[in-house]
Amino acid sequence: MNKYCVLLALFLGSSAMLAQAKGDPEAGKTKAVTCAACHGTDGNSAIPMNPKLAGQHEGYLVKQLQEFKEAAQSGGKEGRNNAVMNGMAMALSEQDMKDIAAHFSSQTLKIGEAPEDVIARGEALYRGGDAERGITACAGCHSPDGKGMNLAGFPVIGGQHATYTKAQLEMFRSGQRNNDLNGMMRGIAVKLTDDDISILSQYLEGLH
Repeated sequence: MNKYCVLLALFLGSSAMLAQAKGDPEAGKTKAVTCAACHGTDGNSAIPMNPKLAGQHEGYLVKQLQEFKEAAQSGGKEGRNNAVMNGMAMALSEQDMKDIAAHFSSQTLKIGEAPEDVIARGEALYRGGDAERGITACAGCHSPDGKGMNLAGFPVIGGQHATYTKAQLEMFRSGQRNNDLNGMMRGIAVKLTDDDISILSQYLEGLH
């Protein structure tokens, strides 16, 4: 899986779909005013259920906004379905999305802390996976420091709220969230136990 991630990253690096978004961060700052209530003015959400957007790759943010809008237009049949974000994305143009993404990407992510009792187990699973259960290392696609791979579309996950990460892994596991490339996250998450997800989520909050 790790080799697959690397090859995929190299292939997608030349893909126009996941190319670096070209947005105006200053214009995005103004356009992102309505995002502040949930995600914070600088993208560091104070609400654990809402993701931190600061420092996230532009291309990844644009893709999520595009797919929220697609879900709104298709009644949830396509894209990434979220009752709140669908409505927010519906009114955005492609340039709006790029500008907002550029703004949040330019902000500095505030890293949280991982509880001491999960670090050893979280690090082992994140960096080494579990061969016996067919769980590949998260670090293969999201990098050892959790910063992901920009050109491949793999997001920054280090420093993210544990509550949000846990919810996303659970949705990938159940199939409720299905906008992952080639079903990669669903294929991994379905093998994770509740304990795995809890440990990984808490570990990631302090990873940087």
